Amino acid sequence: MDPWRTRSRRTLVDLSPWLSVEARTVELPDGRVIDDWPWVESREFANVVAVTEDGLFLVFRQTKYAVDGSTLGPVGGYLEPGEDPLETAKRELREETGYDAREWRSLGRYAVDGNRGCGVGHLFLAQSASKVAEPNADDLEEQELLLLTRAEVEEALLAGGFGVLSWAAVVALALVALNRG
Repeated sequence: MDPWRTRSRRTLVDLSPWLSVEARTVELPDGRVIDDWPWVESREFANVVAVTEDGLFLVFRQTKYAVDGSTLGPVGGYLEPGEDPLETAKRELREETGYDAREWRSLGRYAVDGNRGCGVGHLFLAQSASKVAEPNADDLEEQELLLLTRAEVEEALLAGGFGVLSWAAVVALALVALNRG
């Protein structure tokens, strides 16, 4: 299968560094051209499911502007310009929780929206995590760090307790990866 090609792009809204909205002219593999294809550029991010040496999952109870009420969430944050996704994941784990992990596994790189862009997420599983410092997060929302058992994480996942799609995805992928060893 051949990919679509971008012929041109025009910025409609620029809210750098957070996002921009573009109108693109795209060419389909069969030669058809579509004008004004909406596209959203957003910063790439990393999400991390971290598991301690004792097998407990580091999870936040927190609020997010787009989620009604409180939600559970993993470690995560935006990539800095030029930053490697794994380095972002390690930095965010240390900043948000004060933990480092000995074992890291990539769970993949995923587009947020296959037709409109909306950013790219890099998902990771961090194992054998241990506390090495006090958290030094600059997050805007209130957060409470929890240590949950695998059963508690699975139950929360199935009950919709992770209120952001990328968070539910990284948790589900991490559980599958842990099942496979």
